Amino acid sequence: MKKEIRLFISLLFGALLSACSAQSDVDLPLDTESIDREDPAYLTSYAPVLKPAREAVVAVYTANVVRFLRQRGIDPREEFLRRYYGFSSPRGSAEIEERWQPGGIGSGVIISSEGYILTNNHVISAPDGDVADEVLVQLTDGSELSAEVIGRDPASDLAVLRVDAEDLPAIPIADSNQLEVGDIVFAIGNPMGVGLTITQGIVSATGRSNLAILGKSGYESFIQTDASINPGNSGGALVDAYGRLVGINTAILSEDGGNIGIGFAIPSTFARTIALRLLADGEVRRGMLGVSVADLTEDTIDVFKLPVSEGALVQSVAADLPAARAGMQPGDVIVSIGAQAVRNASELRLNVAANPPGQKVDVGYYRDGQLETLQVELVDLNDPYGHGMRVGEFLDGVEAVVLDRQTRAENAIDLRVRGLLISKVEQDSPFAAYLPVGCVVTEVNGEEPISVSHAKRLMEDRRTSRLYIYFKGQHRYLSVKPY
Repeated sequence: MKKEIRLFISLLFGALLSACSAQSDVDLPLDTESIDREDPAYLTSYAPVLKPAREAVVAVYTANVVRFLRQRGIDPREEFLRRYYGFSSPRGSAEIEERWQPGGIGSGVIISSEGYILTNNHVISAPDGDVADEVLVQLTDGSELSAEVIGRDPASDLAVLRVDAEDLPAIPIADSNQLEVGDIVFAIGNPMGVGLTITQGIVSATGRSNLAILGKSGYESFIQTDASINPGNSGGALVDAYGRLVGINTAILSEDGGNIGIGFAIPSTFARTIALRLLADGEVRRGMLGVSVADLTEDTIDVFKLPVSEGALVQSVAADLPAARAGMQPGDVIVSIGAQAVRNASELRLNVAANPPGQKVDVGYYRDGQLETLQVELVDLNDPYGHGMRVGEFLDGVEAVVLDRQTRAENAIDLRVRGLLISKVEQDSPFAAYLPVGCVVTEVNGEEPISVSHAKRLMEDRRTSRLYIYFKGQHRYLSVKPY
């Protein structure tokens, strides 16, 4: 029996040695031939397509001047105690100190060889919403250039910069309306400040709106993509498989600030329209129709016996505005603005706002089951009744907005209070101590202001003006010297 066991073990080891000997004869050839990236028979690399696009994407850096009041010759520790714990102010003369503080990091896209760059408004903005004190652009060759802000539009989160350079590599702009879910796209930018980076994904969805990414007054119709977008990618390019611009990377949906495959880009066709208006006027003025609308539901389709399932149901029509003057009525269902179809209330808002004030547009709508068309001349969204600016600088360093339903609700202001809401006050404004954010100017020299322009006219040719202020349930008078 022992002999049989020894024989079995001997045979087993022999078999193992033979197997090892056979494996050592296996050859592993190495293919040293380089990939032919131009071979039309194989999709081996996107490098040739993306090279021109990546050269048109830049890094954007900002810096801000921080100003603070300090008593001359005072120890910083004493100053800290005085400012934060209420210690009495020591004797001495006050002085304003300024320090440069690094701002944000983002990206931008060269849209013209003459030095024009498209980016996000939030990339070039300071924490208080104003333009950063300094904006720098770094090209792909590493050179840095100071950039001028040509114009910006917070409502769409877009801005146009210009650098003093010529013959820059500009990216071609594609019609983003042609995008389909599943199309391959690439996000190019400067994530986390690490340098130019390209990530790949697909178009996950189009027309994403009502996300409140740009606030309640923002204009949203995002491209959604799973191409990795991280902080610093904002303002960079979303390009298609031809290397053309199809979107401006703007935001991500994430609980911890990192990429989870849900990113949003502003469509290139919409961004191009905004860019052209910023280049022409330095600002974007939007048209207004004068209706309140809602999305169609199965119930409203049934109740109104509508022959369509997409459109915007008119709930109310504002008096003496374009829609009312043209004869539009509650219950009408708007299905087009000019050549653009309207599928819901959000699209109506976008399509109307894409036209400047004074533009005449054809409005297609259903009434009593019949498709009809009327022409309207849009008014200025910020000044629908021609009274003047609804939003703007009221006094030096003080911005105001006409109190309306939205601003009243956001600031919990009594319905009986009317006038101008103080929306922003610069720290170094001479009126900072007297006009807090959130107060309402209800009278200027005895008259109710109906616009910022009207309020400024009421103070003309007066060395001292009398304001009547409402704040936290209390009224008081205030005398100011505006000039």
